[in-house]
Amino acid sequence: MAGEVLDASAPARARQGTTWLTRALRESIVTWVGLAFFLVIALFPIAVMAVTSFKQGGDLIDLKTPPLWFHRAPTFSHYTYLFQQTKFLTWAGNTIVISFFTVVITLILAVPAAYALARLHFPNADNFGIGIFLTYLVPPALLFLPLTIILSRYVNLIDTKWALVVVYPTFTTPFCVWLLMGFFKTIPVEVEEAARVDGCSRLQAILRVVLPLSIPGLLTVAIFAFTLGMQEYIYALTFISNSLEKPVTIGVTSDLIRGDEYFWGELMAGALLAGIPVAILYNFFLDHFVEGISQGAIK
Repeated sequence: MAGEVLDASAPARARQGTTWLTRALRESIVTWVGLAFFLVIALFPIAVMAVTSFKQGGDLIDLKTPPLWFHRAPTFSHYTYLFQQTKFLTWAGNTIVISFFTVVITLILAVPAAYALARLHFPNADNFGIGIFLTYLVPPALLFLPLTIILSRYVNLIDTKWALVVVYPTFTTPFCVWLLMGFFKTIPVEVEEAARVDGCSRLQAILRVVLPLSIPGLLTVAIFAFTLGMQEYIYALTFISNSLEKPVTIGVTSDLIRGDEYFWGELMAGALLAGIPVAILYNFFLDHFVEGISQGAIK
């Protein structure tokens, strides 16, 4: 009897298994189709950029040539021109210097400010933090005029890359303070208090306990500030005209666009090379970046 019951239920289990496999297969197909759609949208501009940087001049001006197709053999001439006939390496070095010092200054300013807002509990600390964040939303077009006056009259840094080192933290620091403030709130106060009971001062507790536990947040802030420093355009265009002091964003566009003549191959080659370090940076620290953004945002 028990065997008959078992035999009778076997087809039902088989149907349930088939239904589950069908549902899982359907969900998997929908997921991969959705991912492929967004992947194509995300990678299409980069693919066009890469292909254009290797096209010969005839293919660039031939409107019948598809964006992702070669009618003539690929060439490295645009990269050769970029390195031999322009100051691309100087612009790249300036960009790294500007972005590096932007990160350093941002961390020096943002860490103590965020810690004070998160831990010291003075009146209206949260409102003060929101006020700092709102300064990040002020359009740069409204600020470059007063900043120009300050840089030219008081610190005399106009037309040097150090002007950007001074200016960029004005828009990286507010967002980083807000982000770190949320991240510091996720660290249990008891951990810091235990360090102070063991004899640490507040500063020693910050250096030995809080900051090591905040590495994902600090990496997130560093990546965010470094990326903004690399891609900023308006301030760089306003404050620097000397070709030897320009970052990549200004150097490539100003020296490779002459009137109505666009050096598309060299422009695409420069943009592609400038984007590679950022892509590598995000690839290595993507997990920490997502963790830092999520923890800092939800607290």
